[in-house]
Amino acid sequence: MLERAQSKPKRAIVVWEVLRRGTRAKRMRIRFGYELVYSCPQPVPMILMLHVHSSRAADLLRPDDMVTRPHLVSDTYLDLFGNTCTRVLAPAGETRLTADGLIQDCGLPEPEFADAQEHPVEELPHDTLMYLLGSRYCETQRLMNDAWGLFGHMTPGWSRVQAICDFAHGHIEFGYHFARSTKTACEAYFERQGVCRDFAHLAIALLRCLNIPARYCTGYLGDIGVPIPDAPMDFSGWLEAYIGGAWHTFDPRNNQRRIGRILIARGRDAADVAISTAFGPNLLQLFRVWTDEVPVISPQPA
Repeated sequence: MLERAQSKPKRAIVVWEVLRRGTRAKRMRIRFGYELVYSCPQPVPMILMLHVHSSRAADLLRPDDMVTRPHLVSDTYLDLFGNTCTRVLAPAGETRLTADGLIQDCGLPEPEFADAQEHPVEELPHDTLMYLLGSRYCETQRLMNDAWGLFGHMTPGWSRVQAICDFAHGHIEFGYHFARSTKTACEAYFERQGVCRDFAHLAIALLRCLNIPARYCTGYLGDIGVPIPDAPMDFSGWLEAYIGGAWHTFDPRNNQRRIGRILIARGRDAADVAISTAFGPNLLQLFRVWTDEVPVISPQPA
C-alpha cells in the first residue's frame, strides 16, 4: 500500500497517513490516576476538578471514577468552561480520593500546523474573546509594551506563537521549589523562576497582548517518548492558542510536541482549573499521580 501511495497525488498520501494513524490509535493505552489525602479539622465543602475532560470521554477504556474513603455523597456538574466538577463535603479527619483510569491514545506526537494564521480581532468567534482579556494570573496591561517590543515585529501566525513559547521556555528557570500559588505571569517574567503553570501563564499573557486568544489547560502528561526525569509525577499545565480557525496545544514548559497528553480542564488561567477548591481549613497530606503507557499484547495466532 505504501508503494502505491507514493505514486499518487499528495492528497492520497495524506489519506493514507490518516489511515496509518488510525491503526496506531488502537494500539496505545495509557493508565492514569491519582491518590490524594486531605486532613480537615472540621467538615469542609470542596469542589474537585479531577475527571478527564468530556472531549476525551470517547477514548476512555476504563472510566476514572472517583473513589472516596470514607464514602462521600458527591454531585457533579459542568462549569461555564465545560469542565467536570465534583462537589463533596469532606468530614473532619482524613479523606482519601483515588481514581485509576485507562484511555486509548494515537501514540503520535501532537501535530504542528505551521501555516496556521492569526485572526483579526473583528473576525474572531464570540467564544474566543474572553481569552484576549487579562485575568487573575495573566496581567496583560503590565506586559503589553514588552510583548509588542519583543514579538510585534514577527510574522503573525504559528511561528510567532511558537516564538513566544520559546521565549517563556528559555526565560524561566524550572524548579518545584520556585512554586508559589499566588505567582502571576508578570512576577514570573521578572523573577525568571517557576513551575509549569508559570511558563504557561507568561506565554498566555504575552499572546493575549498580541490579540491571540490563549487559554490555560491542566491534565496528565506522562514521560512517554522522552527521558524519565528524576522527579515525582505531577499534574501538568500548558496552553491552547486560537489560530488557523482552531485551538492548538502549546507547552512552554517542555517546549516540544508530546505523546499522550490527557486534558482535565481548561480556563482563563489556573484559578479556573484548581484540582481542589476548599471552603475551610484543610491540609493535603498525600499527593500521588501516575501516567504510564500500558503495553498492548497482540493476540497469538491460533
